[in-house]
Amino acid sequence: MENQPKLSSSKEVIAYLSQQFPSCFIAEGEAKPLKIGIFQDLVERIPAEMSLSKTQLRSALRVYTSSWRYLYGIKAGATRVDLDGNACGTLEEQHVEHARQQLEEAKARVAAHRAKQRSEAKTDEAGKAERRPRKPTARKPAAQNASATENKPRKPKNDSRQSSSAEGKAVTDTSVLKVGQPIRVKAGLSAVEATVLEISKEGVRVQLASGLAMIVRPEHLQF
Repeated sequence: MENQPKLSSSKEVIAYLSQQFPSCFIAEGEAKPLKIGIFQDLVERIPAEMSLSKTQLRSALRVYTSSWRYLYGIKAGATRVDLDGNACGTLEEQHVEHARQQLEEAKARVAAHRAKQRSEAKTDEAGKAERRPRKPTARKPAAQNASATENKPRKPKNDSRQSSSAEGKAVTDTSVLKVGQPIRVKAGLSAVEATVLEISKEGVRVQLASGLAMIVRPEHLQF
């Protein structure tokens, strides 16, 4: 039997589970609530040649079930599913409430991080304005002829002040990051808000406010 490629990150594990058990794990969109005890089911169903450790599997499940799109799916009346998509009972109220609290806390962290960034940007801009040198005002000769002054063409003013978009602090060391931390992802000339899901050698796995998850290299991240 040919050797299967080794899965080295939670993203790869989740992608594999979505392909292997498409009726249970959803790659995109609102995820379905998982059966309680599904970890053991996975241990028994995943082929041994995948060389997938229990630690890797637990880490991937933790990332999957803490994502915003999964928490959105934990709602009253929703049904848990097993690996084959079969219904395994409705959600209990305490589980729905716990998911709601997790989602609210995650949103609050993102909002607080945005407010901090705006405050730091205003402070930084004010400091730049104070440090900006002012051009000395030239005095006109007292005997200057008024009519000559009126006829002299005026040079357009060169406004040296330029508006600058507030940029966050670039991430240079991924060791300072932690799971659940709000972060910004640079996209062209702008940056979008996201939350850290996982830190691995391939990069930093983040989830955007839209629910989209992706791996981003450190140089594209900002505090």
